Amino acid sequence: MCPVNSHNEWDPLEEVIVGIVDGACFPPWHVSVNAPLPAGKRDLFRANAGNPFPSDRIAAARAELDGLAHILEAEGVRVRRPEPQKQLLSYGAPGWTSTGLYDAMPRDVLLVIGNEVLECPLAWRSRYYGTSAFRPLLKEYFNAGAIWSAGPKPELPGEFYDDDWVEPLPGEPVRYVIKEFEPTFDAADFIRCGQDIFAQRSNVTNDFGIEWLRRHLGDRYRLHVLEFHDSHPMHIDATFMPLAPGKLLINPERVRTIPTLFKDWQILNAPPPVIPSDHPLYMTSGWVNMNVLMLDEERVLVERQDEPMIALMKVAGLKPVACNFRNFNTFGGSFHCATLDIRRCGRLQSYF
Repeated sequence: MCPVNSHNEWDPLEEVIVGIVDGACFPPWHVSVNAPLPAGKRDLFRANAGNPFPSDRIAAARAELDGLAHILEAEGVRVRRPEPQKQLLSYGAPGWTSTGLYDAMPRDVLLVIGNEVLECPLAWRSRYYGTSAFRPLLKEYFNAGAIWSAGPKPELPGEFYDDDWVEPLPGEPVRYVIKEFEPTFDAADFIRCGQDIFAQRSNVTNDFGIEWLRRHLGDRYRLHVLEFHDSHPMHIDATFMPLAPGKLLINPERVRTIPTLFKDWQILNAPPPVIPSDHPLYMTSGWVNMNVLMLDEERVLVERQDEPMIALMKVAGLKPVACNFRNFNTFGGSFHCATLDIRRCGRLQSYF
């Protein structure tokens, strides 16, 4: 049996990587960081660029990640963890230097398609070595029979970025901070539904990157690019989340038109976020409440304090598994971001 097997977001979960937040640092200030950030967080990031995140925040998030790991194990899932990296070490390439970010979000940096794990060509310089913490696991999976591949290593020169990027005014089209100089993409800008994969262009994923992945995957898959009403696009899983065959969770503020392929699916409008306004969210909006993780077609991991989302999942016929995760939300993600489903019990098929 291949150690890597995952075709969608809902087959029974057997093995998962859970990220770590140890040593997490603010990224060095750069226009690529500026664009996707909530406007109210830019001064914080600029002032703390290249420094560690507050130790108490890291400790609280670490405890919740460990709690998540225990819950997953209790649900019968094998949990793997990456090796901590020294994020404050300086590195670079011709024309630039940087320090790191964190190893909290394996969903951002690695894309699992069937029996393949693909290292993504990332657009943030602070994530240039974003897959290093996962390399021991990748070697293990490869030696056991999985396919291990990687996108083209990006150069990330100055001409790749729009240094003149400014916040689009209400009603103006999205202005992307990355150009088409070379292919880049984050795995979290793709959602898998068997033979159909749904993507969005964003401030880390460009058209060049989407086309590279389309050709890499070949004729076995159909890659669809979706557009949403989002002025700061970065990662699709807080906007558009297929939960199971026939069930689609959407962000009602960003998804104005349901894609035709989903016309016969049950559409679930995510309830407004309940995260208090004074709770720190460094790199995300409150809509991170959509970032749920399916353990199978019924069980779904939901933040314990998000009672409206728990209620919605029950109405949809799902079985919520509650887990405290609000302190991890601070770092820009939730259950889907913090995990990478390595093996699910299922096969490749079409759902449309």
